[in-house]
Amino acid sequence: MDDSQAKADLLRYLQDARDALLWKLDGLSEYDMRRPMTPTGTNLLGLVKHLTGVELGYFGDTFGRPFFGDDAPEWYRETAEDNADMWATAEESREHIVGLYRQAWEHTAATVAELPLDATGSVPWWPADRQSPTLHHLLVRVLADTQRHAGHADILRELSDGAVGYTAERDNMPPGDQAAWEEHWRRVEAAAREAGKS
Repeated sequence: MDDSQAKADLLRYLQDARDALLWKLDGLSEYDMRRPMTPTGTNLLGLVKHLTGVELGYFGDTFGRPFFGDDAPEWYRETAEDNADMWATAEESREHIVGLYRQAWEHTAATVAELPLDATGSVPWWPADRQSPTLHHLLVRVLADTQRHAGHADILRELSDGAVGYTAERDNMPPGDQAAWEEHWRRVEAAAREAGKS
């Protein structure tokens, strides 16, 4: 397989994950997309902000193609507080964060178009023996990371308002009405309780 076909495949699956993640914000209030849903503060808009930084770092800075100059936001700088990229301040609008994420996609696409898959970058925050990954390696890594966080978003959205599915066009769920899902839940719960008695 030549570089162009491999790049197209990786970018297609990466885009699927991005689209699935952003769909989880649809129809939610400002509060619901920002509210912490786990004890460690995981929230939907924060996942988008985090993945924005992931793409800008790995497909920008790593290959000497920085997206930000001296005007990088505080959350993106090395001096940022821990987890600054995992939540949105009240001043950071949904439109701003989602817009920045879409700009990161364009930046990624330009890097992927310009460089061969075996181009090496520099990731100084990784262990010394792994600081020079290839573009191919980073595409696989970012794809895996984006899918992982899209899965987190699936769970957060279901916990928020019960909405489920992969995207608006492909819900990817077996058929069943509310009563069927309640029965399924009871069966799973019963099996868990039975197993827990052992």
